[in-house]
Amino acid sequence: MTDTRSTDMTQPETPIKPPVGPLSGITVLDLTRVLAGPYCTMILNDLGARIIKVEPPGGDDSRGYGPWLDGHSAYFMSLNRGKESIVLDLKNDKDRKVFDKLLSETDVLVENFRPGTMAKLGYGWETIHARHPELIYAACSGFGQTGPDSGRPAYDIVVQGMGGLMSLTGHEGGPPTRVGTAIGDITAGLFTTIGVNAALFDRTKTGAGQFIDISMLDCQIAILENAIARYFATGISPGPSAARHPSIAPFECYESKNSHIIIAAGNDALFAKLCKELGTPELTIDSRFNTNRARIENVAALKKALERILKTHDTNYWLQKLETAGVPCGPLNTVADVVKNPQVQSRNMVVEIDDDQTTRLKIAGNPIKLNRYSDPDTRAPAPALNQHRDFIEKQN
Repeated sequence: MTDTRSTDMTQPETPIKPPVGPLSGITVLDLTRVLAGPYCTMILNDLGARIIKVEPPGGDDSRGYGPWLDGHSAYFMSLNRGKESIVLDLKNDKDRKVFDKLLSETDVLVENFRPGTMAKLGYGWETIHARHPELIYAACSGFGQTGPDSGRPAYDIVVQGMGGLMSLTGHEGGPPTRVGTAIGDITAGLFTTIGVNAALFDRTKTGAGQFIDISMLDCQIAILENAIARYFATGISPGPSAARHPSIAPFECYESKNSHIIIAAGNDALFAKLCKELGTPELTIDSRFNTNRARIENVAALKKALERILKTHDTNYWLQKLETAGVPCGPLNTVADVVKNPQVQSRNMVVEIDDDQTTRLKIAGNPIKLNRYSDPDTRAPAPALNQHRDFIEKQN
């Protein structure tokens, strides 16, 4: 299916202004595509930055990704709402002049090309920094700008596998399992956002821009939690632990009479509360379960003992009982359940794209709540390919 939004629809219209936020007045030149980079610039836009999305002829690859809404890519819309689009071929002299003008009026450049690509085009960090010393340059790539693998291409599943995350995911003895979202891309986008904000703050003190080098693989290593420490402490490479925590018990998903319930009793006091509500206080003095270390060593027996009781009532019964007692717990929700959750809705975590080209698409909201700025329940639409070229060239 072809996304009609990918058609060249140059319009001299004034783009919708970015939301007012702490980054208002900051302009970001966004050369990224697909997910990691666009996720970063989406967050920067939610925080108030103006995002000028520079697309190659043909546009961002994700314009061709489903699912489809009224002929448009919902994938592309969800990541690129609120941005402006201009098509520039950086091998074309006329387009390079436009790009050079944009660089002179830009605070941040974000790209996620393979290392060396921008330098070959004459826009490497050293060249840009010499011309625009205050500009912040963020490069997000699969393996970073240095090291033996720096030139390799990467997608999310590649770094999930190489970064050890898939070895920790799934069930023991089961097939390799990818995390259900593109966490390799998402974490890289998040760390790029953190780097950009830190560099913007640093610039207020030094007046200088700097180069930010983000590797998707590095980001996977950074989120392995205590797995690396466990390996060096024990000499054993951690394996998959299904739905349970490898270092805390009870801390997993349990069967109830009608479905499942998540219980996370992270210390002995919470375990005692749990046992009281289950009517099994004897478990707290059982030598197999009376400390967290003992419970981890006997985690299978603990699960069997807890599920014997949990299976006598349905999930809602236990949720009400345990929540009242202050035991951390929750249901095992589907995405359909999540978006209907009153807590999620009250936090404005499901918002709409205000787009007259399509049915209003609902997407995830911004989890960064700032008391000085509003958190609107709508977002500006994603741009048609090259939609804002006339406006950008005239304004800049």
